Amino acid sequence: MIEIQRARRNTLGDILQRSRARYPDKIALRFEEEAFTYEAFDRIVNQAANAILARGLQKGERAAVLSRNSMDFAILNFALAKAGIIMVPINYMLNTDDVAFILGHAEVSACFVSPEFLTTADQAIKLAGCTPRLCANISRPAEPIGEWQPFRELIKDAEPAEPDVHLDDDDVVHILYTSGTESKPKGVMLTHKNVIAEYVSTIIDGGMTEDDIAVHALPLFHSAQLHCFLGPYIYLGGSGIILEQAAPGLLLATVEKYRATQLFCPPTVWIALLRSPEFAARDLSSLQKCYYGAAIMPVEILKELNQRLPHAQFYNFYGQTEVAPLATVLKPRDQLRKAGSAGKPSLNVETRIVDEDGREVPRGTVGEIVHRTSHAMLGYFKDEEKTAAAFQGGWFHSGDLGIMDEEGYITVVDRKKDMIKSGGENIASREVEETIYQHPGVSEVAVIGVPHPYWIEAVTAVVVPKAGANVSAGEILAFCKERLSGFKAPKYVVIAENLPRNPSGKILKRELRVRYEALAMQEGAAGAQP
Repeated sequence: MIEIQRARRNTLGDILQRSRARYPDKIALRFEEEAFTYEAFDRIVNQAANAILARGLQKGERAAVLSRNSMDFAILNFALAKAGIIMVPINYMLNTDDVAFILGHAEVSACFVSPEFLTTADQAIKLAGCTPRLCANISRPAEPIGEWQPFRELIKDAEPAEPDVHLDDDDVVHILYTSGTESKPKGVMLTHKNVIAEYVSTIIDGGMTEDDIAVHALPLFHSAQLHCFLGPYIYLGGSGIILEQAAPGLLLATVEKYRATQLFCPPTVWIALLRSPEFAARDLSSLQKCYYGAAIMPVEILKELNQRLPHAQFYNFYGQTEVAPLATVLKPRDQLRKAGSAGKPSLNVETRIVDEDGREVPRGTVGEIVHRTSHAMLGYFKDEEKTAAAFQGGWFHSGDLGIMDEEGYITVVDRKKDMIKSGGENIASREVEETIYQHPGVSEVAVIGVPHPYWIEAVTAVVVPKAGANVSAGEILAFCKERLSGFKAPKYVVIAENLPRNPSGKILKRELRVRYEALAMQEGAAGAQP
């Protein structure tokens, strides 16, 4: 039985081994001055897996990775998978308390941390009360720092052969903690089967090939970069360049230097690229496939991107961590025809729009977006109640509100929690945002509801002007009143220098609601009174 299961197995380690067999001498990944062929990359991954197992860690235990993007991050992603150790990537922008919550909740047995986060990790380990048996410093060059052992030194003499571990497709390979923009993070359990099914959908619907050169610039701790791009390109045998972070100048220079054909950015990063003086100065003609997701792309920004990168095809990937994360795709031919849409369900996904009782609603009616898919998580780690609620009625409930049109295209109206209820009316923040983005002086905007003694919630727009633009709150208010129904127009407008967001590009509306919760009580607040 074990022999049959091994012959039929398809895990993250297996897809790397197959790419090594097909393309041994091809560059798999670059990071800074380091580059690995598929032969060399699989070899060092095996060394890392065997070294970790030699330290006594066993299949099913959890290992935290707290680091910016690096080659070691990519090595660990596949090494832990081959060893049967569940990787727990941690958002490096979290504070010590939040990191401690994840370490304690996941009950980690190992921690792999880059030098700039070692102090945070030490403090978080103490707060969590956990005792990892292996603590490694992932840095280049490798240096011992306190109790943290250098990762490359730890693995350099290990056996480079394939680890002897009994694995199954349904084994959990990653626990990714949700961004926690509204509540405490939940641990999303993804299996080998989940992520590889998602890779297939991503590759087919994203038009990816083994000839692509991909730039991996967004955080690898996030499911979007990890599972929509890094993993699928290793599966295909493509080449990738890892960047520590998505700094516009570095990102654009990398595209030019390596003639990259593929780039993924959330809308906030695409906006930053467009506004960078480097955008016009660099040769970006190699770009063939450009992807966006993680947040809704303003239609006006999409139009500008199509004008300035006319040779590139754009794809909108919509989904969430719980579906590994791809759910729907808007393909290049529909970008302007269906501007603002999230597209149709991807290859391995079935999607419906349902009411509060789980019944499918008529086309054109707002309801919750739900999915049936082999991408869907196994469940939330140590949280049966939330898992049951998420899968109520045999569908995964996304928490997003949307509309499906007569052609089957889905438009995301809002997160359930972002729907504003003002004066007895439901107002989608996205509709107001799309209107404000049409103003020529606006770079970014987030629309929220703030407490109000009369309206209960007052529609409030937080606006970041374009560099050099002189935009006033009154001007934005007047602009909206000309284009929106009266009850949808903002009651308040705040001009800000920037918007808070997490590294995946999601604007933290929770933080904005806290920041401006007393706005209606402030004297002189720019806005309309009842």
